Amino acid sequence: MKTLFFSAKPYEKASFNEHNNSYHQQIEYLDTHLGPHIVNAVEEGTFAVCVFVNDRLTPEVIEVLAAKGVKVIALRCAGFNNVHLDTARRLGIRVCRVPAYSPEAVAEHAVAMLLTLNRKTHKAYNRVREQNFSLNGLLGFNLYGKTAGVIGTGKIGRAFAKIMQGFGCRVLAYDLFPDETLKQAGVQYTSFDELLQQSDILSLHCPLTPENRYLINEKTLNKAKSGVTIINTSRGGLINTKDAIEALKTGKIAYLGIDVYEQEEKLFFHDLSGAIIADDLIQRLMSFPNVLVTGHQAFLTTEALAQIADTTLSSIAAFAAGQDPDPARILV
Repeated sequence: MKTLFFSAKPYEKASFNEHNNSYHQQIEYLDTHLGPHIVNAVEEGTFAVCVFVNDRLTPEVIEVLAAKGVKVIALRCAGFNNVHLDTARRLGIRVCRVPAYSPEAVAEHAVAMLLTLNRKTHKAYNRVREQNFSLNGLLGFNLYGKTAGVIGTGKIGRAFAKIMQGFGCRVLAYDLFPDETLKQAGVQYTSFDELLQQSDILSLHCPLTPENRYLINEKTLNKAKSGVTIINTSRGGLINTKDAIEALKTGKIAYLGIDVYEQEEKLFFHDLSGAIIADDLIQRLMSFPNVLVTGHQAFLTTEALAQIADTTLSSIAAFAAGQDPDPARILV
């Protein structure tokens, strides 16, 4: 039983190889992302393809996979907006994901970005290395007493909300399906507009769907507090980058931290230090002193990688045995 692994990185290979000692699957790793340019390289009889956030499983790609005999598309992530599920369903290909992999890892990274932007620790680090101990320009604000708005209260949003409560923040939340445990813990669910109007900090923790694409845009930003801090560790398409740039220029957004970007496919997970990046939007974003960009690393902890590997391999093994894995993992 062969699994072809796309967009493979060294840290993933190490984790999957370690956990595969319990599953004994035949794994072949490819560094390239899956898309029309490489799909014909999939060999006949490959049982599963294992993909990540920037692999593109369009209807055309899935058609080729089906013709090659692929039975399973295994996403080693929670989001699935890059897979055309209707085509997979029509062709009888099973699709699974990792619905939760250490949600605390992503939530903690969101908080780390917030603290870095606020207290400017990245700037202080560079200054001190140059023997500059001046405090000018490093002024921050207390998180204690601020209002944090959490958009999406699944497992990651829930973890983020609890951390912010620990800082002494008032926590507002917006979700189509409120979490009763968070309500009992003092989190106040409200309308999206009210959350925008009252929050000093906005943190995005929802999947990307056609309905919420560009959730943060010129119109919604106009409803937000002036000087709001926005953190996005979910999906880049939740923010209209052009509108965010305009809001940064006017001061409507005081700080912006993004671990995801709507055009990240050709950028993130690659070393481009010697290249000329043609994407003017990301270059403009990175020119702002109050913007922090990380390259989709929020998930990257030892614990998260272990859970991703074990969940993915066990799901493939279940399908191979003619069984279904945990229903929460199954998309098709």
